[in-house]
Amino acid sequence: MKRDPEFFEERPLALIFIGKRLKESLAIEEILTGAGTDYAVEVDYYTGGVIFRRTRAGAFFYVEEPAVPQAAAALRAAGFAPITEETSDAAAKDLPPAP
Repeated sequence: MKRDPEFFEERPLALIFIGKRLKESLAIEEILTGAGTDYAVEVDYYTGGVIFRRTRAGAFFYVEEPAVPQAAAALRAAGFAPITEETSDAAAKDLPPAP
């Protein structure tokens, strides 16, 4: 279920997905809600492009750290690639800190 970041108080959150398009972001919301996962989403900026790198806005989805396996499994089952420790290490320099 979509929650305001304040709902999580000081509990650590993990970035699970970056929606780059509105349609994709709405699908992620449906998947996480259907899985019964509490999540926060906020618009933030990321760097994209290989040849022409530029800063773009996206929907950043965060879940509590204990919920990462459940949320990642739900995203994979729907055909999306969640951000995990393995993938986030490679891209960490381009991402902002969790809220």
